[in-house]
Amino acid sequence: MEPEAYWFFQVLHASFCVLIFTFTILSLFSLSFCLLRPKLWCNCEICRAYLSSSWSKQFENLCDWYTHLLKNSPGKTIHIHVLGNTITANPDNVEYMLKTNFDNFPKGKPFSTILGDFLGRGIFNVDGDSWRFQKKMACLELGKHSIRSYAFEIINCEIINRLIPLLSSVATGKEQRVLDLQDVFRRFSFDSICRFSFGLDPRCLELSLPMSKFATAFDLASKLSAERAMTASPLLWKIKRVLNLGSEKQLKKAVKIINILAKEVIRQRRKMGFLTHNDLLSRFMCTVNDETYLRDIVISFLLAGRDTVASGLTSLFWLLAKHPNVGSAIRQEADRVIGQNQELTSFEQMKELQYLQAAVYESMRLYPPIQFDSKFCQEDDTLPDGSFLKRGTRVTYHPYAMGRMEEIWGPDCLEFKPERWLRNGVFSPENPFKYPVFQAGFRVCLGKEMALVELKSVALSLVRRFQVELVAPHRTPRFSPGLTATFSGGLPVLVRERESQS
Repeated sequence: MEPEAYWFFQVLHASFCVLIFTFTILSLFSLSFCLLRPKLWCNCEICRAYLSSSWSKQFENLCDWYTHLLKNSPGKTIHIHVLGNTITANPDNVEYMLKTNFDNFPKGKPFSTILGDFLGRGIFNVDGDSWRFQKKMACLELGKHSIRSYAFEIINCEIINRLIPLLSSVATGKEQRVLDLQDVFRRFSFDSICRFSFGLDPRCLELSLPMSKFATAFDLASKLSAERAMTASPLLWKIKRVLNLGSEKQLKKAVKIINILAKEVIRQRRKMGFLTHNDLLSRFMCTVNDETYLRDIVISFLLAGRDTVASGLTSLFWLLAKHPNVGSAIRQEADRVIGQNQELTSFEQMKELQYLQAAVYESMRLYPPIQFDSKFCQEDDTLPDGSFLKRGTRVTYHPYAMGRMEEIWGPDCLEFKPERWLRNGVFSPENPFKYPVFQAGFRVCLGKEMALVELKSVALSLVRRFQVELVAPHRTPRFSPGLTATFSGGLPVLVRERESQS
């Protein structure tokens, strides 16, 4: 009996220790929460609607509800008290945050913590010296003519050798086949960014459409990290992370897969040699020796080059399918500038396609790949519209809502009209604080030109060769949770070859 009693007391002691540990952790989190959260509960109409999700009875997407609230706000600014979040669609406020008083609006530790497991110390998740270093390195490389030409070659190669053959096989098949164009674009941009950034080819866009373990884990990590930011209290996900439960357990597994494969990318590049290669990772590896830091840089490249481009292409083709007159105008311009049945030959030649540029910008005005972006107010401040910000407040500017404001874009703001970007047939950009799709000010998107090359190259090639029809033409986009805008259920289409490429 003595051994049995001994083991019984050992198990009892272990269980008691676990209970004490759990209670201590919960108490610490509760104390932190009470000290740091601006409001545990708010009974205002907006906060009640957020907490109860009653907004979903009228709006399919959270971003549409926010747009509705912002439209009806005199200063185009609202406050979600239970989130400690001030949201604005006022261009003056955006300029103040991103330029005028930039130093008072960093990404901030709360946001870095939310995305830390996924993005680590990558450029999208840091401030200060680390951000400046990565920005400087990326600016030096992305600004070179040689790197732009290199990107153009990779994108064209992927279009000619994989994207067009895939769509042709679907279009010419004996049976009509539904294709998820969003999935195709994600595969295309994943292959392209891996070849451009790392010099490696994952071959996700081959005709068999192979599954990528890395891409699946990346999607899940992005989704779960975004869901952290949407919880009314960080206490909830932090407890789950400590106890390794539910979504946090899934995130941990996804990040583990990402880490293994990211390290393999770095190992392969070291093995192949990086001193004589053109890809971005090789250029960073000449300066950075820290493996974890390189991993974080790899993940940031992927997030920037894969998800945002795929999102932009998905929205663009959804709009083109609903507005065939825009596709016709793109083809007519291409025939005039490039020549009928002639192919685009250079990065410079693409700059002459003014209407195509306008169509891409107009698409992202209505459906920006990054629907909102948040900063944290470092010290008490007041926005130009008079909104007071207490230290530690999360401040969010909302490009999706801004694209739907009559005060910014006029009474036809909900219409897809590329012509609004043209002055005498020449593309004319708008104030970046009115159109912060690529951010603006000091944190403006460094890969903007690369992304535009990819978007325009794909759009031009497919619009000239194929007719894309929506399977559900009357369905409006519904977005899945994530760091970038993703159509829930994908973009199912029917693809047919055009009789003439002109």
